[in-house]
Amino acid sequence: MYHYTVVQWLFFFYFYCFFGWCFESAYVSIKSKRLVNRGFMRGPFLPLYGCGAIMMLMVSKPFQENLVLVYIAGCLGATVLEYVTGVTMEALFKVRYWDYSKNKFNFQGHICLGSSLAWGGLTILMTEVIHKPVERLVLSIPGRYLGIITFLLSVYICVDFALSFKAALDLRDILVQMERAKEEMMRIQKRLDVIIALTEEDWSSRKSEFADGLALRKGEIKEGISMRMEDVKAQIDETLEKLKNLAQTKPNAYLDSVKEEIFDLKVKYKSSLDYRSRLGKLKDFFQRGLIRSNPTMNSEKFKEALEELKKNSQKKRK
Repeated sequence: MYHYTVVQWLFFFYFYCFFGWCFESAYVSIKSKRLVNRGFMRGPFLPLYGCGAIMMLMVSKPFQENLVLVYIAGCLGATVLEYVTGVTMEALFKVRYWDYSKNKFNFQGHICLGSSLAWGGLTILMTEVIHKPVERLVLSIPGRYLGIITFLLSVYICVDFALSFKAALDLRDILVQMERAKEEMMRIQKRLDVIIALTEEDWSSRKSEFADGLALRKGEIKEGISMRMEDVKAQIDETLEKLKNLAQTKPNAYLDSVKEEIFDLKVKYKSSLDYRSRLGKLKDFFQRGLIRSNPTMNSEKFKEALEELKKNSQKKRK
């Protein structure tokens, strides 16, 4: 058993990529009550399922006569595959395409006990039920035709994967740039705090309070995700309005000396705000599709920016 040619192995991989897409898309569509083209790629293929199926066949091969060992091998092999894939994708794309953090007995959110146990059962189902008729079907196809079909599938899947991979990298860059724009606005707010504090007549009495406020603000900027974008925008607008009122009611030499700086800060603020807004519109077809196909994707570091992209991707869909 499992003495296949390279072409046959490759065709099995594509077949189970498609089979996994059908299963996953149907499950998520029913759960979401709407059609969802599930997965990393745009076409009807989920490489993780293809890799998982081939892995199950390989690890179970030495234990074909012992279902207990097949089960254990499936648990261990699939868990390792799921963990390595999850860690690698998060490192590359800065988001998690699945997350078990809310499940009991999970490890870093990439794997969990329930999922691992299920993989063992699926390995037995795969080797004892699913693969046997699939094997007969593939072996019945003449080698020439199988080679042509596999070649065409290879070209299509490679192109699709390359475009999807680029879209995921671009999406990562958008998340990073949106967060940087937000941090730039937080730095602008910090400088405006200094200006308005030095303008106030009761600066000496507020010195200690202001120092504590700056320390807190510095920590928020360092974290980058501790303040909501709406709060950052509201604080800057409020501070700019206050400075405008002070210039009209309590003009002084210091305020006149920083007039140009305030203007520059205001321009930078508007520029950063517009830039972040443009990034959030997400006009690329593959990027929008990637988010729609993975409604459970999340990112701890870029949580707010990702949620904004999710909302905008749904607006484009209507």
